[in-house]
Amino acid sequence: MRNGEIVTAGILALFSLYLMWKSTELPVGYIAGQGPGGGAWPFWLSLIMLLCCGMIAFNWWRGTSPPSQSTEPVLDAHGWRMLIMVGGGIVVFVGLVNIISMYGAVAVFLLYYVKYLGRHGWGLSLALALITPLVFFFFFEGAMRITMPTGMPFTDPVFDILYEIIY
Repeated sequence: MRNGEIVTAGILALFSLYLMWKSTELPVGYIAGQGPGGGAWPFWLSLIMLLCCGMIAFNWWRGTSPPSQSTEPVLDAHGWRMLIMVGGGIVVFVGLVNIISMYGAVAVFLLYYVKYLGRHGWGLSLALALITPLVFFFFFEGAMRITMPTGMPFTDPVFDILYEIIY
């Protein structure tokens, strides 16, 4: 567990640095009359993540956090199983985006995660799997004007109805 904590903090710190560097391709400061530049949120959130990684590393060095004092393995058999189950679900989710759309893939993933992995009832599972993608659709497509992948042409009738509601 001790090694897992510092390795994870190190990987996340490197990822933070990369995101900070990449976000500087756009303005990261305040633009007069326009607001924050396009890279502002990614840059500052990555900086906060980097600072948090620094705090984790500092606590690891001092040995004050419970993981830094533990000799237990990072993942036991159940942890590995769950990592594979969730990671496999995410891989399937990404593969489904271009087939059944971003929103269809979210619905399938939520149904899998809540019903199969979470062992919740059908009512809650179906409600979350149907309502969440609709909320995301109206937020991204309607409010933010950000178009997400709509998948293969057979999904067009569903999106035609939803676009009619927005426009």
